[in-house]
Amino acid sequence: MSAINAVYNAPVDMTTLNGSSSTAASSTRDAQDRFLKLLVVQMKNQDPLNPMDNAQVTTQIAQLNTVSGIDKLNTTLTNMAASFSAAQSIQATSLIGHGVLVPGSSLNLQNGTALFGADLPQSVDHLKVSIQDGAGNVLHSMDVGPHPAGSVVLSWDGVTDAGMTAANGNYKLVLDASAAGSAIPATPLSFSQVEGVSSTAGGVVLNLGGAQTAVLSDVKQIM
Repeated sequence: MSAINAVYNAPVDMTTLNGSSSTAASSTRDAQDRFLKLLVVQMKNQDPLNPMDNAQVTTQIAQLNTVSGIDKLNTTLTNMAASFSAAQSIQATSLIGHGVLVPGSSLNLQNGTALFGADLPQSVDHLKVSIQDGAGNVLHSMDVGPHPAGSVVLSWDGVTDAGMTAANGNYKLVLDASAAGSAIPATPLSFSQVEGVSSTAGGVVLNLGGAQTAVLSDVKQIM
């Protein structure tokens, strides 16, 4: 009976059968089939005087079920990620044609109108905006005063502090914020028009024109 015992007492190598937790569903099914075939062979050839160890069989089945469960979980997570990406695409598409405020220090003045903003991580006692030309000269200063945390939408009519009308074009935003005498890192926000939406491996991307792009999480305000 020693030869028979060698057949039915040999443990099933779950590492060989199952592979890694990232194995595709087809590989997991193959492992299950191989395990069941080996189990049937062991049961057919077992020695009645020395039957199989039920505890060992139960452990092996539990291991196989664990791998199968992980594979199903991975499939579920993949499907959830795909659904989330599709929902993001639909949400982003609805922004086409709308203006948005995204992080950026560029301000575009067109026909006496320029929209921009500031994103405050906390409430501030003082918020000052400086609009500079390409040479760093301050054309206009704006004292916003105290403001709570969050995004604030601002505008400029293109009139400089000297009473002149600034030419159409791009200018630079510089923010100065403080609370209780301490500087607060306020983020300048640029206004852009959403012209299109692209789906990439990293997620949904908004096309803002002029080769500018942004992700949905960058949008601080929809105009």
